[in-house]
Amino acid sequence: MNTMRYGGPVEVVTVGLGPGEMLLESIREVVNQQKIENGVVISGIGTLKSCQLHSVTHSDFPPNVKFFTIKKPLELSSISGIIADGEPHLHVVVSYIDEMAYSGHLENGSEVLYLAEVAILVFNDFEMSRHIDKERNVNLLGLKE
Repeated sequence: MNTMRYGGPVEVVTVGLGPGEMLLESIREVVNQQKIENGVVISGIGTLKSCQLHSVTHSDFPPNVKFFTIKKPLELSSISGIIADGEPHLHVVVSYIDEMAYSGHLENGSEVLYLAEVAILVFNDFEMSRHIDKERNVNLLGLKE
């Protein structure tokens, strides 16, 4: 894993992952090592050997999700999301040749095939947090109280 950080007026951390590294676990490791409390994953591409996701299954409350694994060589077309209180909430779009594209919430267990590259924009003076909406049982993003 290669991690680079630019410390100008806007901080950017880039992450380069190689074969066999785990995508979400590596991003979490970088978030912890670089002490990133709040930020945005603004870009992510690469290839995956397998991808673990979850997606919603209905539009009622409380939410219900289905977890699934895709085990084939995948193009990682996009990864994006928000880091609040040091916890990434990331979604991906992956595809297999011209057969199908998959999208969903990234879970642990997604393995890099050849490479993955991720860019994180770090917010130094902007604090966010997720708060549970007890009525609907969902975590909603807001300012840190």
